Amino acid sequence: MDENVISLDRVSKQYRDVRALDEVSLAVPRAQRVALIGHNGAGKSTLIKLMLGLIRPTGGKVVVLGAEATGAGFIEARRAIGFLPESIVFPDGMTGVEVLDFYARLKRQPVSKNAGLFERVGLAQAARRRVGTYSKGMRQRLGLAQALIGHPRLLLLDEPTSGLDPSLRKEVYGIIGELARNGATVLLSSHALAEIEPEVDRVVALIRGRKVADGTMVGLRQASAALARIQVRLPEGCELPDAALVCAASHERRGDGVTEIRCRESEKLPILRRLLAEPSALADVEVIPATLEDIYAGILRREEAR
Repeated sequence: MDENVISLDRVSKQYRDVRALDEVSLAVPRAQRVALIGHNGAGKSTLIKLMLGLIRPTGGKVVVLGAEATGAGFIEARRAIGFLPESIVFPDGMTGVEVLDFYARLKRQPVSKNAGLFERVGLAQAARRRVGTYSKGMRQRLGLAQALIGHPRLLLLDEPTSGLDPSLRKEVYGIIGELARNGATVLLSSHALAEIEPEVDRVVALIRGRKVADGTMVGLRQASAALARIQVRLPEGCELPDAALVCAASHERRGDGVTEIRCRESEKLPILRRLLAEPSALADVEVIPATLEDIYAGILRREEAR
C-alpha cells in the first residue's frame, strides 16, 4: 500500500492543443510542506484540480490519501482535504458564521467547532458580519478557516497569503507549520518565492507542464548554477588573500569597503576555510546563500536555452 499522501505517476493533462501537464510524477509523504512554483500557465492549478478529483488526467494515475482521485472511493478521502483556491468567492449576503456552517455540513463536521476556527484566523469579532463588508484580507482568512474545517490530513493552498499584510502572513505560515507538526501534509502554490522559502520543506518547480526541479533548498542550491555570496570586510590596510579567490566565480570591491565574492555552493566552504585561516586579517564575514528566486531564475534560463 502506498504510504504517501500524494502519489502522481506520469500524470498528463491535455486541453485540445495545449499540454497542461506532461508526465509529472510526484510523491509527497505525511507531514511535509511542499511549495509548488512556476509562472502562470505552468500547470500548478491543473495539478491541484487533479488532486481534488475535479478533472481527470489524460494519462497517468493520481492517488491522494490512498484513493485514486477518479475512483468512487475518493469521496471519503476528499473530506479529509482542505482547499483554499486563489480567488475565493463567498456570497456577500451570508455572514461569516453562515459560510463556515455551510462548509462544515458539506464535510459532515460539527458546526460547534467553527468558533475556534474564527479565533484561529483572527476573525472572531467579524464572524457575524456579512461577507460583503469584509476586506480582501478578511475574505482570505475566511477562506483559510473553511480549509481548516475537520482537521484535514492534506491542505492544498493556492496563494494562501494573497491580500494579507505582513503580520497576518506570518500567522498563516505559523498555522501551516503547526499543522505539519501535527501530521498534516501541505501543498501550497505561490509566486511569492522569497516569502515561502523559509516556510517549506521542499520545492517543486513546473515550467510548461513539466516538472523541472524538485528538492529541498539545500539540494536545489547544490544542483543549481545560482551563486552564493560571501561578503568580506577587511581591517584598514589589509588585502584579500589571492588563495581565497581561487575557486571564486567572481569578486568585486564595493564602495563601502566590502569585497563580495560569488561562488558555486560547492566552493563556499573551501573559500571560507581559506578566509578563516588567518581570522585576524578579517573584520567581518557574511555568507548569503543563493535564494529561491536566484535558483528559479537559473532554472528559467536553463529551460529557455533548450
